[in-house]
Amino acid sequence: MTPVCPFVKAARPDDNNGSKKPGEMSIKHQVEPDSKVKKEANDSASASPKCPFGYDSQTFKLGPLSCMVCQALLFDTSKCVPCSHVFCKACVSRFKDCPLCGADIVKIEPDANLQGVVDRFIEGHGRIKRSVSSDKGEEATESKSVIYEDVSLERGSFLVQQAMRAFRAQNLESAKSRLSLCAADIRSQLEKVGNSSELCSQLGAVLGMLGDCCRAIGDASSAVTYFEESVEFLSKLPKDDLEITHTLSVSLNKIGDLKYYDGDLRAARSYYFQSLNVRRDVMKHNSNVTSQVLDVAVSLAKVADVDRNIGDEKLATDGFQEAIDLLESLSLESEGSGLEQRRLSVLDFLRNQLADKTEQTEQTV
Repeated sequence: MTPVCPFVKAARPDDNNGSKKPGEMSIKHQVEPDSKVKKEANDSASASPKCPFGYDSQTFKLGPLSCMVCQALLFDTSKCVPCSHVFCKACVSRFKDCPLCGADIVKIEPDANLQGVVDRFIEGHGRIKRSVSSDKGEEATESKSVIYEDVSLERGSFLVQQAMRAFRAQNLESAKSRLSLCAADIRSQLEKVGNSSELCSQLGAVLGMLGDCCRAIGDASSAVTYFEESVEFLSKLPKDDLEITHTLSVSLNKIGDLKYYDGDLRAARSYYFQSLNVRRDVMKHNSNVTSQVLDVAVSLAKVADVDRNIGDEKLATDGFQEAIDLLESLSLESEGSGLEQRRLSVLDFLRNQLADKTEQTEQTV
């Protein structure tokens, strides 16, 4: 799973995309001013409200509905007997003693009531839009309707944040559940406002993360389905967005990996080659972006590795050599940078591949 939330359009190490506007799901809105500060309403009404439990997308905070093991919202909530501490079932099932108090766990019981609270909290999180009084001297009345929609609390980012915490703690079903909700939200937004690069990129990334969850669970078939849906969706978008093309090429590679490990080398090569073509096209228009050159080298290595396993040694050798030439032509300013470390790592792998073949040939002779 990608470590970067798709709702935060963070630039890759040497890209210049850091100034993009935030996603449609992080729309700010006017809030009802407090009666004590009505005179400052015009200045303060645009301030974004905060989740009263501390579950916002910008900070790492544990709240009363958190599992203390995975640090995400409770999922399949279970209570330890006799101490009554609650955790996600998948989390507490790994322990014989309560992770909080150390008491022996006699048995684990489901806590449907608390899980219902968590589910209702998730359903409402980030959806309430408060009314604003048009008259400075008039307080908003309780009779005013409450509009439910994604507005101030960045529901998508919130769900992804919870999913990433759960995924890192190997609470995979929890992560999958949160991501599924997030994907449904984005699809709903797409139906309302139409296809936008921001929303499409978010959905493609979330579908890819769902594929990662399924792959980690061991459900390769569902993983391929999610990755293919991500690819199909992102392939329809303009290729001038580096984040979109990167997500697209990664999803293609992940399908190739699953086919490779399943023994279907021809299918694996097809997906690896599609990813390579996407990355080549990007590099043509961004030849000065080091990360794009590195991506092409990695794709060349993947295709060449399959060629070798299929038995086409000439194609494999040519592919490995082309990747080596690309990486050797790069000049990075700092040897200690992450990109330089990655370049050296990939270059070392490629040289070893050619060296192994030379050694095998010499032994045969």
